[in-house]
Amino acid sequence: MKLREIAHALGAELRPPDADAEIAGVASPATATAETLVFAEDAAALEAAMASQAAAVIAMGKLAGAAEKKPLLVARQPRLMFAQAAVLLRPAETVTGIHETAVVDPAAELSDGVSVGPTAVIEAGARIGAGTRIGAGAVIGRGVKIGAECRIYPRTVVYSGTELGNRVVVHAGAVLGSDGFGYVRDAETGRYLQFPQQGRLTIEDDVEIGANTTIDRGALEETRIERGVKIDNLVHLGHNVRVGHDVVIAAQTGVSGSSRIGAGAVVGGQVGIGDHATVGEEVILGSGSGVLTHKKVKGAGVVFWGRPARPLQQYLKELAALARLGRRE
Repeated sequence: MKLREIAHALGAELRPPDADAEIAGVASPATATAETLVFAEDAAALEAAMASQAAAVIAMGKLAGAAEKKPLLVARQPRLMFAQAAVLLRPAETVTGIHETAVVDPAAELSDGVSVGPTAVIEAGARIGAGTRIGAGAVIGRGVKIGAECRIYPRTVVYSGTELGNRVVVHAGAVLGSDGFGYVRDAETGRYLQFPQQGRLTIEDDVEIGANTTIDRGALEETRIERGVKIDNLVHLGHNVRVGHDVVIAAQTGVSGSSRIGAGAVVGGQVGIGDHATVGEEVILGSGSGVLTHKKVKGAGVVFWGRPARPLQQYLKELAALARLGRRE
């Protein structure tokens, strides 16, 4: 793709406007070639970009004066435009059709351009949207609905009662819609009986789910992951959880049943959230922090840390106080 075509598609100013390099992909300055784009967010990064083999650089306008050796795409958010360029330049995946070893029930509905990999299973009543790709060994349960342009990687299991929107990405080994961990204890015998797990799991558009992540269906109602949520590998979300739009959840986090995470929140790695807890919109939970059962943490842009989670400044003061006590011994 020509550099000027990329600039037009991304709404970027091209300097000089007649630059006409052919661009094949994106790279870091260390690995750049004469057909790749790099980006720079500060003067030091721009210097490295200019010294690289890259064909052009994405940078902020205030740095443009230092750009003399290469064409420049001017962007307010260079890292974001770099990611957008990567998507634009990504080669289109070919439609491979249905592999001969795949098992597709005659009562399943597959739209145009669907690909189904080796040994994948699609059960009766499942509906797969146009352009969706189902990886090898994946299992799509009875009546599952998957939207258009989704990517379901190998060995993913999607239980009955699950619905995925459009452009959802589910990485290898993820399990969606399994029973939640809910039991009722008989006070006389001490035995446990499973509380009904018959609700649904709804995953909205543009969600990405990491490898070996598990998300449970609702018990009697619904588990819902809203638009644009990004979930890392090895995350568990329990039954009846609701995650607001554009939330980011890092690896090894566990969210217990019936908890709520507000839109735009950032949840660090190895965070634990107890059942019926509430994390407010745009809250930031630091890695390893914990929100106790039925507790609420709120405050847009506020960083919480520790177990139990509290505002970062409070947490640091407490750590300093403990350190002073330790030195007195």
